[in-house]
Amino acid sequence: MNAHLPVLAIVVPLLTAALLLLVERRGITAQRVVGWAGLSGLLLVAASLVARADAGIIDMYLVGDWPARLGIALVADRLSALLVLTTTLLGIACLLYAATGWDKRATHFHALVQLQLAGLNGAFLTGDLFNLFVFFEVMLIASYGLLLSGGRGPRMRAGLHYVVFNITASTLFLIALGLLYGLLGTLNMAEMAARVAGAAASDIALIRAASGLLLVVFCAKAALLPLYLWLPSAYSRAPAAVMALFAIMTKVGVYAVLRVYTLVFGSEAGALAGWAWDWLLPAGAITLVLATLGALAASTLRMQVAYLVIASTATLFIAFALATPETVAAGLYYLLHSTFITAALFLIVDLIRQQRGRIGEQLDCAGPLRHAALLGLLFGLAAVSVVGLPPLPGFVGKLMLLDAVPVGSRGWVWTVVLVTSLLSLIALARTASQVFWRAEPWPADAHAPAAPRRLQVAGAALLVAYGIALVLAGGPVVRYAQAAAEQLLAPADYIQAARDTAPQLRAPSP
Repeated sequence: MNAHLPVLAIVVPLLTAALLLLVERRGITAQRVVGWAGLSGLLLVAASLVARADAGIIDMYLVGDWPARLGIALVADRLSALLVLTTTLLGIACLLYAATGWDKRATHFHALVQLQLAGLNGAFLTGDLFNLFVFFEVMLIASYGLLLSGGRGPRMRAGLHYVVFNITASTLFLIALGLLYGLLGTLNMAEMAARVAGAAASDIALIRAASGLLLVVFCAKAALLPLYLWLPSAYSRAPAAVMALFAIMTKVGVYAVLRVYTLVFGSEAGALAGWAWDWLLPAGAITLVLATLGALAASTLRMQVAYLVIASTATLFIAFALATPETVAAGLYYLLHSTFITAALFLIVDLIRQQRGRIGEQLDCAGPLRHAALLGLLFGLAAVSVVGLPPLPGFVGKLMLLDAVPVGSRGWVWTVVLVTSLLSLIALARTASQVFWRAEPWPADAHAPAAPRRLQVAGAALLVAYGIALVLAGGPVVRYAQAAAEQLLAPADYIQAARDTAPQLRAPSP
């Protein structure tokens, strides 16, 4: 069974989605039972992948038993296994929140969630750029359905902009793939790494141009400057459970950059070794500053969290572009924290919106708020973590990053990270003051909103608990992140596993 784990991470949610479509007529209860069963099976698969990766095993699965350079290859190393587990844990919290009734209003909600999980897992596990494109599209098509389902007015407009932007990026992705295939004769990343290292001098400029176009696509998916303008409106208009699940969508773009530009254009790539990092470091820093200013200027709760998502992605680009084992390890730890905490904030601000009556999510005026103690506790924990104050995981991740910055870059990187952290603190302190400190008593003659449902609170609290667990289990998590960073920056074992066609590394024949 262990040999099939990489493909099971994709097949389980795909089969669950198919089964959900068959049971839709039986009602929402049957859909929830099937959805939770599929998610439970996926959790077991993801945990097993992480356990094997932690033991130093790189699982290689050759679909159809074709050699990796010819067929579809799935590769599970420390990084991809960790992100599959992260996606699954995030999906559990989002499904818990949606199961209070929103999933009844969205057409095919449970099937679309499973399809999105399949696309995300496939993107993290594939060893081939063309199949990365395929899984990007699976993930995006599901996200279109989740974002647009039941929408009208502003949400429909924002959703259509999101669709058009991503279709344009996908078109550029295909063009980049065609150019790279024409130049290198393969899209298997391990094979590409070997061929880029031995490329003729006359082809270097063309390979750089094609890979630059690919970099633009990945940065667009990750919402990096200047391609981030689509994200705030799209994310702030989505339903809460969908917003929380989308917290990992930008991380797919970050992952693609990290995987391709450490594997294909890593230290052994000759004239093209590490060329992308010189561009990504200043872009990440500028994006972090602008996103933080966006959070300061935001007029609604959800818009503020959307800008914090961009800021977290920019911080990851700074960490990864410094390209040392220590900064990459800090980035991986911060990736886990930022995914869970920004998703938690999306759910928490939705709960706050529901309890403020007609004021809703507006930040330009104070208003009444019910259940302020519970919501204030959840918001406070998430805000402290996202800003980077001790003792929560945001502090640990930023401390690891600042401590690992090379001496030559320390002055300006420290300045950018610390100043933007202070501005984020001011932005969230202003929000807390407006929403909680200045909250007015609920009018006696007004209809009070119903109390937050237990499953909604449980979904938000679970994501906050994930963050706390990153601190409580800090030693093992940091050790795993360090091992994953070293494996990424020295990809010889990955390349060997991906290029090896020995029978024992192939998918077993039936």
